[in-house]
Amino acid sequence: MRGLSVSDCWTPHDVGLIRKRPRLPHEHRHSNNLPLGDPFLAILQIRTEQTAPNMSRTPLTVMQLVPSLESGGVERGTLEVADELVRRGHRSVVVSEGGRLVEPLLIGGSDHITRPIGRKSPLTLRCVPELRRLIAEQQVDVLHARSRVPAWAGWLAWKSLPPDRRPRFVTTVHGRYSVNAYSRIMTRGEAVIAVSESIRHYILANYPDVPDERVRMIPRGIDPVAFPHGYRPSHGWLTKWHAALPHLRGQRLLTLAGRITRLKGHLGFLELIAGLKADGVDAHGLIVGDEDPRRQQYAADVRQRVRELGLTGDVTFLGHRSDIREIYAASSAVLSLSTKPESFGRTALEPLALGVPVIGYGHGGVGEILQTVYPDGVVPLRDAAALKERVGAVLNGQRPTVPPFKQFQLVKMLDETLTLYEELAARRATPQSSQRAA
Repeated sequence: MRGLSVSDCWTPHDVGLIRKRPRLPHEHRHSNNLPLGDPFLAILQIRTEQTAPNMSRTPLTVMQLVPSLESGGVERGTLEVADELVRRGHRSVVVSEGGRLVEPLLIGGSDHITRPIGRKSPLTLRCVPELRRLIAEQQVDVLHARSRVPAWAGWLAWKSLPPDRRPRFVTTVHGRYSVNAYSRIMTRGEAVIAVSESIRHYILANYPDVPDERVRMIPRGIDPVAFPHGYRPSHGWLTKWHAALPHLRGQRLLTLAGRITRLKGHLGFLELIAGLKADGVDAHGLIVGDEDPRRQQYAADVRQRVRELGLTGDVTFLGHRSDIREIYAASSAVLSLSTKPESFGRTALEPLALGVPVIGYGHGGVGEILQTVYPDGVVPLRDAAALKERVGAVLNGQRPTVPPFKQFQLVKMLDETLTLYEELAARRATPQSSQRAA
């Protein structure tokens, strides 16, 4: 595949601007560099090696736009869809600023184009002319924007094309953005994907001019092969775990997973650990996730609060981990304590799939998951006493176990997403259809 010329959107980090052509289904290869300790990445390789049934007769080119590919639910969903596109014989292109997930994306057969389309700066709009050229050169059939800044760049590039040359434009609303003109871009898609019922309600309630039929509710999902019910960590993993963290041996672990931002409820988690300790309940808190480089002061505040509460021996910060499945499985319970309703709640769904109890506030996407799968894990928002009582009961074995469930499956999410792509691509673009997204 030919490279790209230097333009206003070029940065010194753009090495290998378009990386690797997509491989045909029979061409997929193994990579010894793929971190198979991460069940998410491992399952991508497993699915890649499988032959997809009912491969499309008319391959599509789908371009997904995301800020970066470091970590997080949006990024993981991008890779899952990209992998499935290739598996079914389509062509997958992702445009982002790059990150640790680029390598597994490439191994799965997708192309990656490095562009700074996620930076919250007016300078990002300098990428619009080149993005317009890329869309035309790559003969994109579906353009899928998953975040606000990339959506603005993508929409402006899309709108500048002649109506009969425009791909179909899709957006996914992954969060409850502030309601304003800037966020409105996420409702501009010819199809708007809502990742949960609560997000669908948020869209229709705050943007009443968006037709109901344009909003497609497609919940995120997990693969039960990656997160099997009843899973237990291997002896080898436990040996390494205890060697690296000997103070955790024999402890009952309570885990809070997710990037360290105010959204995830870390301060409430620390108050819970302190309250249990005051009641003589033996438990150790694990905080798993990266520090957000844009919110380092909050991470510093969390660490300071640990010291203020006298919890330096009761809470461990683990940072980013590729063995989150094993950590969940080694935990007595997982907490989901965001005081703002989350759009979906992957960090609640994954441990539940393993059969690990999850205790969380009953709102947003997490509330939907808990009410469906494990209603005994729901506690009222900000009710610290109810939270402590519920966690204490789980630690004492006084709560029901988590049953296996069939909802929120990855395969269903992928089927519905690719069906939407194919439905849209089957409709020949007309000035009228393009105007609906403009």
